[in-house]
Amino acid sequence: MGAFTEKQEALVSSSFEAFKQNIPHLSILFYTLILEKAPAAKGLFSFLKDSDGVPQDNPKVKAHAEKVFELTRDSAAQLRAKGEVVLPDAISKHLGSVHVQKGVTDPQFAVVKDALLKTIKEAVGDKWSEELNTAWEIAYEELAAVIKKAMS
Repeated sequence: MGAFTEKQEALVSSSFEAFKQNIPHLSILFYTLILEKAPAAKGLFSFLKDSDGVPQDNPKVKAHAEKVFELTRDSAAQLRAKGEVVLPDAISKHLGSVHVQKGVTDPQFAVVKDALLKTIKEAVGDKWSEELNTAWEIAYEELAAVIKKAMS
């Protein structure tokens, strides 16, 4: 992978702002996309486990989605600044142990990536581009690599 560019970081940052403008709708879309691809993933999220589909009014749905997108946005900023994603030890250990505990596998990281990219596409509408998609993809994959390392 070449260096993460200033433009890529700007694309991620501006589209994250667009996502934040519409979190209630987009967070439900995000989990709906995950469950369409991987119905069994329902058991991995405490706020989905006991509900039929994605609950419309559970604040945890919004909070967790926001965290995933925020960490990915932060990863883009770090890739630009440092050339790598570095999470504080406490966060890295926490994410590692939660994902181990839930038994999250590589294919599930891919399902979440796919849902994240589609959600961002929805968030930005006609501002979407391949370049924007690639920037999010790189940031997510680098973040996922750090979490997977923390899991081992």
